[in-house]
Amino acid sequence: MARVLLAMSGGVDSSVSAYLLREQGHEVIGVFMRHGMHSPVTCSLPGNTPGAQATASQSAANALPVLRSPRQGCCSAADAEDARRVAERLDIPFYVLNFEEEFREIIDYFVNEYLAARTPNPCVVCNNRLKFGRLFQYADTLGAEFVATGHYARLIPAEDGLPGLFCGRDPTKDQSYVLFGIRREYLGRLLFPVGDYTKQEIRNIAAKIGLRVADKPDSQEICFVPNQDHAAFVRQFRGERSTAGEIVDTQGHVVGYHDGLERFTIGQRKGLRIAFGEPRYVVRLEADTRRVVVGTREDLARWELTASGANWLVEPPAEPFPCTVKIRYRTKAVPATVTILEGDRFRVQFHEPCYGVAPGQAAVCYQGERVLGGGWID
Repeated sequence: MARVLLAMSGGVDSSVSAYLLREQGHEVIGVFMRHGMHSPVTCSLPGNTPGAQATASQSAANALPVLRSPRQGCCSAADAEDARRVAERLDIPFYVLNFEEEFREIIDYFVNEYLAARTPNPCVVCNNRLKFGRLFQYADTLGAEFVATGHYARLIPAEDGLPGLFCGRDPTKDQSYVLFGIRREYLGRLLFPVGDYTKQEIRNIAAKIGLRVADKPDSQEICFVPNQDHAAFVRQFRGERSTAGEIVDTQGHVVGYHDGLERFTIGQRKGLRIAFGEPRYVVRLEADTRRVVVGTREDLARWELTASGANWLVEPPAEPFPCTVKIRYRTKAVPATVTILEGDRFRVQFHEPCYGVAPGQAAVCYQGERVLGGGWID
């Protein structure tokens, strides 16, 4: 069988992935990605002067991460220890990869998107740059044919000779949306061992083989944001720059004030701190005026969007084509017509109004359960 580099997070999904791969006869090497959020240094924010720079995570000394012993410590110590215990239980090699520099770049992206009045998706960016970027470099240095993760998605042979990326069998855990950015040529070297299972089946396997992580709760958090307080995190790194401003209705009337654009995203209803006679939603964020525009649900309706930074996992048709499009991880894919534009852009025209379209999020195109590709909403 093959040598496989497996990303291990310390959770039940990647832990059972290690077991399944080993049972299939593969030589499994487990790795844990350390982001190294220790001490403050300066963070690159657009337009900052030296005196207005903000703090960010400590960068790695080297341009590329290095293999380290997991016992040297890690900022996600509990998860790293869980992953190490699983590796010992399954008798597979285990290493910690130092990705401090790469996580620094993701933090910069996260903060800068909020300052530009966009809604970032750091998990997708992490997948693109680290899990399905840097890890392939390590796989090559170790002579590993495959890279595997615990994502709930499936790879099914397609007519073009490469596997197609499909939704996971468990619709409540499907993670195909966050995988749209994988380079097409990598599809043949990927493994998603849990994609054909439901979450409960994976927990049952973990319990059956005696893994302590069998009942470990799923992570719903962004790993580098303490207490999941996004606004406080952005404020920590924005330096002297204030994004406070007015809250206005769709006619431009001032109805209140806010202390930072980073507290809001398109479609948000809670946290406006203003009493209205009927529900109001954030319908637009304006980086230049620092205004938060609120309106009714009808004001949220959009019939089309444009996206850039497209990555296609199939050969995209030259003519407009029907498909379904997902605008956020937790939303349902809706019918639309997609037109490829010049460069790396495309237009999505919805067949019915779509609500909560947020610049900065990903628009991912599907044909049934197959991921066609996607891009970043402009």
